[in-house]
Amino acid sequence: MSDSANIAQHLPLMAARQPDHPALKVPRGRTASGDIDYLTLSFAQLDAEVDAWTAYLRTRRVTTNDRTLVMVRQGLPLIAAVFALFKIGAVPIVIDPGMGLKSFLSCVARSKPRVLLGIPFAQIISRVARSSFRDVEIRITASGNPFARRANLSAENVVPIMRAPADLAAILFTSGSTGAPKGVCYEHGMFAAQVRLIRETYAIEPGEIDLPMLPVFALFNPALGMTTVVPEIDPSRPAKVDPSKIVQAIRQERVTNSFGSPTLWGKISDHCLSKNITLPSLRRVLCAGAPVPASLWKNSQRFLPNGKLHSPYGATEALPISSVSAAEILSSSEQLSKRTCNLLNDKPPFYKRVLDRNTCHLIDDKRSAAVQGLGACVGKPVSGIEVKIIALVDGVIGILGDACESPIGEIGEIIVRGPVVTKAYDALPEATAAAKIFDSENGVWHRMGDCGYRDADGLLWFSGRKAERLETASGPLFTEPCEQVFRSVPGVARCALIGLGARGTQIPAIVIQPTGKLSAAAVLSLAQTLRDRAKQHSHTEGITNFFFHPAFPVDVRHNAKIHRLTLAKWASTAKAIVVP
Repeated sequence: MSDSANIAQHLPLMAARQPDHPALKVPRGRTASGDIDYLTLSFAQLDAEVDAWTAYLRTRRVTTNDRTLVMVRQGLPLIAAVFALFKIGAVPIVIDPGMGLKSFLSCVARSKPRVLLGIPFAQIISRVARSSFRDVEIRITASGNPFARRANLSAENVVPIMRAPADLAAILFTSGSTGAPKGVCYEHGMFAAQVRLIRETYAIEPGEIDLPMLPVFALFNPALGMTTVVPEIDPSRPAKVDPSKIVQAIRQERVTNSFGSPTLWGKISDHCLSKNITLPSLRRVLCAGAPVPASLWKNSQRFLPNGKLHSPYGATEALPISSVSAAEILSSSEQLSKRTCNLLNDKPPFYKRVLDRNTCHLIDDKRSAAVQGLGACVGKPVSGIEVKIIALVDGVIGILGDACESPIGEIGEIIVRGPVVTKAYDALPEATAAAKIFDSENGVWHRMGDCGYRDADGLLWFSGRKAERLETASGPLFTEPCEQVFRSVPGVARCALIGLGARGTQIPAIVIQPTGKLSAAAVLSLAQTLRDRAKQHSHTEGITNFFFHPAFPVDVRHNAKIHRLTLAKWASTAKAIVVP
């Protein structure tokens, strides 16, 4: 590893390498012909914009190590301001605006920013909620216009302040899907490793064009030499996206790369298939935030004639960890059947619970493995990442020697280590102790908070969040293997495994979000169909309770992570349909 790092150093290098190539395109309306009209900045212009921001921030007394809460619009203000902060050596704090005001203010208070860089509305919030912003000494107002530029673009080139790899670079907050949001401490060396791993894992080349449907991912593009096409999407309401606008942008700008959740790409897939549209320019789609449904893996082959759907696995605390592509998911029946039969012969504990005797004859690819309830395959670890599966423990594990590694095929907790694995949460020592395992020889392991297992070929399989597992009288049940059994039932938009009663004696139940409004008779009929499906698999045959909910609570960031604990609380006072 180099003895110095700063992700901002990549932008001037790219500006010198491809000065006239577009770096950023921000939509600002439609032309007379109906095309999307973009404000376009070349790499040289974006580099100059960042230098102007850098000079401006310095005049406002922002300096190295200053914690700076960034509350600006996606697009030009976000990219230029954050890269300017990196150049100075300041520490951007990025908090998901959709997590709710109470959680947001709690995150602000805990992160203690010295500087607030925000749009006028953010400045108003800081004055009203004074206690949360009590550490702010410098307030800098940014335009609310997503394509506003700094007036002074004559600033001299600013050389980034190089930092030690272990120096704090940024604080990025988790979505809080299974608990309170936490600030993740990113070091400069981690950002450098992420850029390298993303480039190598997906063979990304300078000159490509990206449409990122999560704003924070746009921050990697200047370092990767990719053009950023800002999507017409409200980051606080991603589920409301109009897929036709995303498709138009991809086709018009010949986008080669895009990141988005399974929910968003499911909407885009449905639109493309219904209109008989393909996206020939796309080389890859990165789909993350929740397991990719079997239907999306299959349908991606129809709307991506020249590209592949990939699903990177990771978390805010560690990304990327592993990756799997549609080609791997849709692999040959002979390979998977052979692997499954071998595992059956070895009889590891998990497979004894979930595999029927005739599984080898039923499975013809990993999509069928998903239908059978084996979990979600998330591929092999990327270069430099080590993964272990350890026995489930809810408490703190201080050192690696205190953990018990699980055998092949047995579900446990996923732990990871490597150059992109963060070491601590900001100002949360108890959360850090609960999530990290220290290894005197190999540094820090991160407990993903996910359950999963490794198969005989070294593939990693995701089984669900540890906090959302059920503890029944007959043993644990995991969300992903159970929910997969019901997802393909016609009329099911979303489903969630929840537990009724006290841990240890929980009664499993499935909550269904229907695809549309159902009559009472239709609800009863669907419940019977679900029960019939449950009986086909050993791990779901005991599920007889079915709830119906009109709209699941999900995370704002990906609109894909179901808040199952919230659903369980709701179900405690709701009436289930019980089908013997």
